[in-house]
Amino acid sequence: MKFTILITSYNKGKYLKKCIHSCLNQNKSDYEIILCDNYSNDGTTTILTEFENKIKIIKKKRVSKYAPVNQMDLIQEGLHISKGDYICLLDGDDYFYSDKLKTLEKYLNINKNLNIIFDLPEIKKDHNLTQLKLKKKYQKNIWPTIINTSSITIKKDFLIKFFKKKLFENFDLLEIDFRLNVYSRCIDKKFLIISDKTTVYRYVEGSIITSIKKFSKKWLIKRLQAHEYMSYIFKINNLHYKYGIDWFFTKILSIFLK
Repeated sequence: MKFTILITSYNKGKYLKKCIHSCLNQNKSDYEIILCDNYSNDGTTTILTEFENKIKIIKKKRVSKYAPVNQMDLIQEGLHISKGDYICLLDGDDYFYSDKLKTLEKYLNINKNLNIIFDLPEIKKDHNLTQLKLKKKYQKNIWPTIINTSSITIKKDFLIKFFKKKLFENFDLLEIDFRLNVYSRCIDKKFLIISDKTTVYRYVEGSIITSIKKFSKKWLIKRLQAHEYMSYIFKINNLHYKYGIDWFFTKILSIFLK
């Protein structure tokens, strides 16, 4: 069983060394590290020269003004050259504990039919670590706890099929973690959530997530896109998606903010 750690980064130089070292220090031998960067301008290039002989580095220009679209484009670039059976996604400002791959291997040997493993990350904010907690009735809640990108390990073949279904197109405000969380929960259902502490997610002001303020116009548009995305994946799988009261109020608020 081979893993590919796929790091995506844009101007994450402040945290990148910690991220890469955490990948190099895994207590497992059969894995590779691929880092895909959007031509960062914060000194990342200088940092990467230290690791040129240890990891594979891809540089690609940004294809969109939307960060989620660029991130998914980088993931696809890394996916094309990856040799692992499973892809461990990792943002350039997050990091893994040294037993991440060993822990994943343990669960995958027991559950060979899994397409995705989500691990509950420790959230690092102002030097404090708090593990993410799931909402109750995770599988039944239309708005599940979204487990972040760096805590997603996905079977390579499944990820290739996911992109071929064009599930990444449109909905340009929706991150890959949201898309994979809801598709896995609502459609595929071959997933496992583990509580082993293997990943640290940094809460960084100005990141893709934190830059959108709650109840702002962009936040409302993103929420509407989330409903439309869920409706879309239901439709292409011959399922009915029921718009609820959340969609109604979000729609009304977005009209008033036009």
